[in-house]
Amino acid sequence: MINVAVIGAGGRMGSAVCAAVDADAALHLVAAIDPARDGTEVPGERDTTLRYSAEVDAAVAAGADVAVDFTTPDAVAANARFCAGHGLHLVIGTTGLGAAGEQELAHLYPSTGPLGCILAANFAIGAVLSMRFAELAAPWFETAEIIELHHDRKVDAPSGTALRTAERMAAASGEWAADPTRSETVAGARGGQGPGGIRIHSVRLRGLVAHQEVLLGTTGETLTIRHDSLDRSSFMPGVVLALKAVAARPGLTVGIDPLLGL
Repeated sequence: MINVAVIGAGGRMGSAVCAAVDADAALHLVAAIDPARDGTEVPGERDTTLRYSAEVDAAVAAGADVAVDFTTPDAVAANARFCAGHGLHLVIGTTGLGAAGEQELAHLYPSTGPLGCILAANFAIGAVLSMRFAELAAPWFETAEIIELHHDRKVDAPSGTALRTAERMAAASGEWAADPTRSETVAGARGGQGPGGIRIHSVRLRGLVAHQEVLLGTTGETLTIRHDSLDRSSFMPGVVLALKAVAARPGLTVGIDPLLGL
């Protein structure tokens, strides 16, 4: 049995993670951390009544083996330092950390140490596969753009998934046609320039969850790779997989691709 603490447990993703952990026979939810709900009962069917805690040290007091963080970029660093300092494996689904954030995680969770940390921009299996498909397609096309669409509560743009997709496409092919645009009537109409010069467009719209289209074009044809997460439950198989695998992967693992054999 793996004892799990969920940091950011009161949010939409955190609540879904709590439910997924609770439903898996190999996992045991021992701490749900959310300052805004401190002392209130965590919904769900459990052997005992679990209440939200305000502080992350509740994870240690409850005997957690691994923590999962779905909070904000500003909070992740402090949470990671605490978890690494108290012997907790860590799974992170928070995006927007940047290169410096990843570097600190690699320092906190060195490959020579006993602890593992898995950082993933997206835990949906279909999203992970779509990134791989885009990477495979990149060398065969001269132009590409990415459109990512998310709910209206997402605070960072572009999404971590879009950035990771562009990075992988740029690494797979360095031959992209130049952008023909010479003027923009509306500033920013061409989106942001990502890795390899690949344009990324971010949509924030009420009613959406998480969606991405990769558009690739070459002479006489186009290819569209689209993935849609219609409900937050789509991320849970990947989260559960990471929670079960993290202890066997010392150091920092970026993405769940290795867990899927990709």
